[in-house]
Amino acid sequence: MASQRKSRKRRARGRPPRAAQASQPAEDATPRGYARSRARDEEARAALKPLAPGERPTAVTVGAVAAALLAIANLIALVAGYNAGEDTVSFGSDLSASIIVTGLLVVLAYGMWKARYWAVLGMQTLLAITIIFAALALLTAVSVWAALLVLIILVLAGALFWFLVKAMARIQMPERPGR
Repeated sequence: MASQRKSRKRRARGRPPRAAQASQPAEDATPRGYARSRARDEEARAALKPLAPGERPTAVTVGAVAAALLAIANLIALVAGYNAGEDTVSFGSDLSASIIVTGLLVVLAYGMWKARYWAVLGMQTLLAITIIFAALALLTAVSVWAALLVLIILVLAGALFWFLVKAMARIQMPERPGR
């Protein structure tokens, strides 16, 4: 054990102290850790183009149309008296929940059509909840058809979620200085 200490001390004598090593900047060293991720973030922000007045990203348009179609489908099911809990048509069941969900989808569709940040964020929240429940439903799928349907929901919701991320960045992006 004593011989190991001596050899470490001998090796360390030829090197500068660790604090001196760390304070010397490396000429061609790439940034590490946090600095590297900050540099990537800055590059991504510089590549973004602000939205022109009245412009709406394609992903936001697709999300607005999807929310509107879901609201219409929910309204039709509400009028027809579809009861999701029992898979039957019975008038008056779960009326308030259906009205709330339909209203929420209408508000999201309108806000996304106007390219509002809060609406895109709300849609992403609903998509995240949908993805979580669809993944859990995939665990309990009782047939190939059910598993295929859940996989389609997962792929579509996941893709829309992914494309809305960049759209959100463009929506909240202020005008660049110097314009």
